[in-house]
Formats: sequence, C-alpha cells, structure tokens
Amino acid sequence: MEKRELTCIGCPLGCQITVTMENGEVTDVQGNTCPRGDKYAREEVTNPTRVVTSIVKVEGGNLAAVSVKTKDVIPKGKIFDILDEIKPVVVKAPVKIGDVIVPNVAGTGVDVIATKNIQAV
Repeated sequence: MEKRELTCIGCPLGCQITVTMENGEVTDVQGNTCPRGDKYAREEVTNPTRVVTSIVKVEGGNLAAVSVKTKDVIPKGKIFDILDEIKPVVVKAPVKIGDVIVPNVAGTGVDVIATKNIQAV
C-alpha cells in the first residue's frame, strides 16, 4: 500500500489530500471537501495533466509578445517538449484571442492558442 500527500488545486480551498493506492490503483481519497478534490487527486496520481502557459514573440504589433496557452490539458511529462516547441515561434500581428499559434503542439493533439489581442502597427 502506498500513500501520497497532495495539496488540491481544484478550487481555492487548497485541501490537504491523502491518496491511498494499491497496485497502481486508487483505493481511497481523504481530506477533500468538495467533489473536485476527489477527481483532482485521482487524476494527479494516475495521469497528471496541466495547461501550459507561455509567451510568443510578435512582429509588427503594438506589443512585442502575446500570451499563449494550450487549448486543453496536456500530459505533465510533455511540458518541456511543448515549451521547446513554442520558444522559437514568432507570429505577425494582428493576433486575436483564440488564434491557433502552434497546432498539435509536441504531437499532443492540442493546439497552442493566443490569449490576448495584439494590434498591427
């Protein structure tokens, strides 16, 4: 039997959660005060995922960079591959919120999208 201690990020409470596992399967979750905590804990110990945020350089815009994020969660183990793929990207203004900046980033099937409007100058 294995126990893992987590701080939940499912809501602002930040509950201290204890997950009990046996043979790689979750057998018990304790310490959460809402259903999101149970879901977060189970996913975090079996298949951790994250939304990745970063910035991309912009040419010809009113700002030099645009904030971006993955449109959906990606496997936690792919974070650095995604950042390596985003780093050299340069886009031309204008950029609109939701524009796909990097499609299928790092082979995840998830797009990187703009989260800010950038006007052309």
